[in-house]
Amino acid sequence: MVGMDNNMFRKLGNIFRYMKLEKEKSKNKKIDISLNIDTKIPKDINNIEIELKKIFVDSFDFILRKITIGDDFKREVIITYIDGMINEEIINNDVLERFLEFDYNKDNDEWTREEDIIQFIKKEIITASDIREVKDFKKTIESILSGDTLMYVNGADSALVISARDWKERSISEPVTESVIRGPREGFVENLKTNTAMLRRKIKNPKLKFETLTLGVETDTDICICYIKGIADENIISDLKYRLSCIKSDSILESGYIEQFIEDAPFSPFQTIGVSERPDKVAGKLLEGRIAIICDGTPFVLTLPYLFVETLQSSEDYYSRILYASFNRMLRFISFIITTMLPALYIALINFHTKVIPVRLLLSIMDSHEGIPFDPFWEAIFMSLLFELLREAGIRMPQPIGQAISIVGALVIGESVVAAGLASEIMIIIIALTAITSFIVPALSESLPFIRIILMIGANILGFMGIVIMLAIIMLHLSSLRSFGVPYLSPFSPFRKERIEDTLIRAPLWSMFKSSKLSSWKYSNNYSDDKNYIEKED
Repeated sequence: MVGMDNNMFRKLGNIFRYMKLEKEKSKNKKIDISLNIDTKIPKDINNIEIELKKIFVDSFDFILRKITIGDDFKREVIITYIDGMINEEIINNDVLERFLEFDYNKDNDEWTREEDIIQFIKKEIITASDIREVKDFKKTIESILSGDTLMYVNGADSALVISARDWKERSISEPVTESVIRGPREGFVENLKTNTAMLRRKIKNPKLKFETLTLGVETDTDICICYIKGIADENIISDLKYRLSCIKSDSILESGYIEQFIEDAPFSPFQTIGVSERPDKVAGKLLEGRIAIICDGTPFVLTLPYLFVETLQSSEDYYSRILYASFNRMLRFISFIITTMLPALYIALINFHTKVIPVRLLLSIMDSHEGIPFDPFWEAIFMSLLFELLREAGIRMPQPIGQAISIVGALVIGESVVAAGLASEIMIIIIALTAITSFIVPALSESLPFIRIILMIGANILGFMGIVIMLAIIMLHLSSLRSFGVPYLSPFSPFRKERIEDTLIRAPLWSMFKSSKLSSWKYSNNYSDDKNYIEKED
């Protein structure tokens, strides 16, 4: 059963993920996602101008300025950039003004030699802090589109990339999706460099590595792989890089695109890659040996490997005292059980096990069900669907209106449903309690509706036995899941006592963080052998 479930969810995902790449390999075709232009930079400044105007035709935000500099020996220079993506003050003060003030009559033979002109400008004239030389014309175009300023010099076969990026961005604020009472109030923003800087400020360690790449044929989105060298597993890093290299998509607009391309079980209701917009939370995961993927243009950062136990954890657990943190974790676990099993248990009790219900309570339930045209199963399905509609409406509507819809809609519709005889009062209470407890475990919000429906189906067919069978199927599926080679139910399955202290309860920090190397899992390509996961790293 486990093997069958594993093949259904893991292998199907691999087929969809790598089908296109294998097809391209079989045809021996090389994909060229770059611009269809010559790689060499023309030495003639006029040819450069013609090529640039041809590439950026009908682009009003493309700025090209051609100037002549020098006294006796004059040279033509092109400075080009995208309007709105650069800091014009840097270009004016550190580039243009320097060219005008520089004394070209002094002894500077390098100004007249074409082979030395780029190095001379870089060392003697321009005072910008971040400047580099490139010899590939395609890379200069990519740099312009990324917000850099390019300088082409007549007679030179290379160009200068001046980093003066500056565009309007959202200021750092508290994350909306992961609010805490105690802890940092800052969250990731849409700027890649700002996000990496926040992580660097948390972990002041030269072993913290940031590797960048671009994804998306049309978008060329900047992606950053973040990990701590010596703590993160090199096999997982290699596996991640391979999966990222297999992505052949026209666009990558958000980290969710990447998540769907690289996850282990795309057809599973459970996510195998973590998502967070809190720098402190991501920094903590990096210190445990995980890897983060930062995507330019979104505040949501991916973390992997991702375990099921993380859905019950919060960054605030480590800032609070042990008793309160452990109590909150147990509260989340109890809420998870209630929100998934309460409707199914009610259906099983009413349809199959009425004898275990106290007589007075049973009479009250029967009285509330009088005149209801649906049995408890369809009644629960109807009310669950109604709750999901209200929740979705509250999210999609503007915030002030959305809150009113969530509160007033639930009250008015709930009373109307009971008055119309479509649902009983006890069912309204059960669905309301189910909804409230689902908000306590937001990390499972995408999985809870599916789990709830599966358990209700089992309860409607076989009662308690049906619930047990469905729970067994769900547990078998969870046991078969892997997140980049790591068992999804670790450290419970396989059981590892050295990491059980940070699961349903939180042990004292001084007993958990005994060394800087917190990661104790092992990576393996063999999904059927769990021995590598049980062994602790030396």
